[in-house]
Amino acid sequence: MAEQKGKRDSIGMKGCRTNNGFVHNEDALGKDPGPDGPQHCSVAILGPGELDLAAIQPYAGMPKEVLFRFSGQARYRVPREVLFWLTVASVLVLTGATIAMIAVSPKCLDWWQAGPMYQIYPRSFKDSDSDGNGDLKGIQDKLDYITTLNVKTVWITSFFKSSLKDFRHGIEDFREIDPIFGTMRDFENLVAAIHDRGLKLIIDFIPNHTSDKHAWFQWSRTRTGKYADYYIWHNCSHENGITTPPNNWLSVYGNSSWHFDEVRNQCYFHQFTKEQPDLNFRNPDVQEEIKEILQFWLSKGVDGFSFEAVKFLLEAKHLRDEAQVNKTQLPDTVTRYSELYHDFTTTQVGMHDIVRSFRRSLDQHSTEPGRYRFMGTEASGDSIDRTMMYYGLPFIQEADFPFNDYLTRLDSPSGNSVFEVITSWMKHMPEGKWPNWMIGGPDTARLTSRLGQEYVNIMNMLVFTLPGTPVTYYGEEIGMRNILATNLNESYNVDTLLSKSPMQWDNSSNAGFSEGSHTWLPTSTDYDTVNVDVQKTQPRSTLTLYQELSLLHANELLLSRGWFCYLRTDSQFVVYTREMDGIDRIFLMVLNFGESSLLNLKETISNIPTKVRIRLSTNSTNKGRDVDTQAISLGKGEGLILEYNTKTFLHHQTDFRDTCFVSNRACYSSVLNILYSLC
Repeated sequence: MAEQKGKRDSIGMKGCRTNNGFVHNEDALGKDPGPDGPQHCSVAILGPGELDLAAIQPYAGMPKEVLFRFSGQARYRVPREVLFWLTVASVLVLTGATIAMIAVSPKCLDWWQAGPMYQIYPRSFKDSDSDGNGDLKGIQDKLDYITTLNVKTVWITSFFKSSLKDFRHGIEDFREIDPIFGTMRDFENLVAAIHDRGLKLIIDFIPNHTSDKHAWFQWSRTRTGKYADYYIWHNCSHENGITTPPNNWLSVYGNSSWHFDEVRNQCYFHQFTKEQPDLNFRNPDVQEEIKEILQFWLSKGVDGFSFEAVKFLLEAKHLRDEAQVNKTQLPDTVTRYSELYHDFTTTQVGMHDIVRSFRRSLDQHSTEPGRYRFMGTEASGDSIDRTMMYYGLPFIQEADFPFNDYLTRLDSPSGNSVFEVITSWMKHMPEGKWPNWMIGGPDTARLTSRLGQEYVNIMNMLVFTLPGTPVTYYGEEIGMRNILATNLNESYNVDTLLSKSPMQWDNSSNAGFSEGSHTWLPTSTDYDTVNVDVQKTQPRSTLTLYQELSLLHANELLLSRGWFCYLRTDSQFVVYTREMDGIDRIFLMVLNFGESSLLNLKETISNIPTKVRIRLSTNSTNKGRDVDTQAISLGKGEGLILEYNTKTFLHHQTDFRDTCFVSNRACYSSVLNILYSLC
């Protein structure tokens, strides 16, 4: 056997052609092999130790045993190993660079941070069917105008089916559109149109109470099933038409917050009007109902909510009287809301747990990329400390921000009062949270009527240059004012109707708001000059400046991300900067809330250049020119955005350390054109 094996191993390849993996010519294969029969090649298979690689060139179809011998040679092995380790190193470097960039990159601004919100009172914005009432189709018709304002979010106040009591806050059905505004199909079309334009939509939601016409209340007053405990009922005496309530708790609108119901023969609790009974949020079934309503509107495409009147959600379980502000006042004469301390009917223990449950409901619908659901809260009248509680705790989120209405409470122009509002919010706001600013709203007098026409532009400049999200109430961009309190045939509080007049689109009949013969409220008498159509063609109009401010806010990192440092305040001036590491420019805002005067900025900023450029001014004739920083002349209600180059930032200086704030720290790299957080 050994002998035979040795013979086989010694056989070589002799007297034949190499195939090299290719098929021979078929004609040749078909030829007659000749008289001697087929020719056979003699094949010799060399042993492994006898293979002469030097004498063999690589060829197609090479046996793997031979191929392995070739691949083991240094000239093949070394390049292969070098390429392998280069690939491994490249992958590791790219992975490390990606991780590092993610680690040092600041969090991206979300849609509710990236641009202004535009608040619309739907009954007053645009009438599409000539019935004198604004509606959802009217809003859709004006979306192109809204996009010219460079806003990111449309905020529509309550449009649910409701009575006329208290501005549609008494909801009869949380899942229905009030017919005065249109149909559910109109709403769905509006949502689609808003999203098609790259905008977002938030709506009001009032969870504290319903209308007394709501089905829940009708079932509750007859003690039907689980609805018996949906509202807050207590025994009370009712004799000869006179009700003796369980305690001295008062309604926001005055007089007792208890009302006797003859069907149930008990008193129900209402923090607002008697037509708006408070829901019992200590009942888990009520909380579940509200959760399902939120899910209903989120499924319709709503991007977020403004939760109204949340501080009223819970009341104390006991029925002890609330303390009087004036202890000497006779108890029977205490009828106004301001005459009591409301320690048992507002901001009760557990209220924030309910607000957090709203947040969790929204989070369940925020899992898709780019579909974060916004949550804002309204806490009008609260102290600054209580307002800040709605931001939540360091690891427990509540609202993205409570709406900041403190500027809407100013009733006289003053640098000191404006400064107090700004610094109070910035100093109390939890670290890393996001501020917001609003100068008007449906329940406050319009800015023009409160402060005067000359302060409209300067207040718009203020909210667009402060850190955070500006919130604009419809008509503030053109300087609308309150209407006069005459012939208001509505069952509303007249004082809060005056800021809800129809939007002034042009100088045609009804200011272009409606083609009908009447409107639900009269238009303001100045609509022929204060309207969109006129102002959009005027280079010095309030609307033009608003659009320039919103565009600057959208395009400048200094305004969306930069530090805020306040420098000077007195009864007349408010002066502050916006600056950012990596950008060798500073925006310096100078706002004059007093009479015309000169300002020397060299006294405040020693290293400021003698000449600086005006980037924007409330007086458009000043735009783009240089001013002397030692003698800046400002008229009454005039504001300037100054711009100059520097490498010395105020937030690095010890003298200004306590006057500088930033919400989301970020630095800019001009080399890589990126933002990073390791400043």
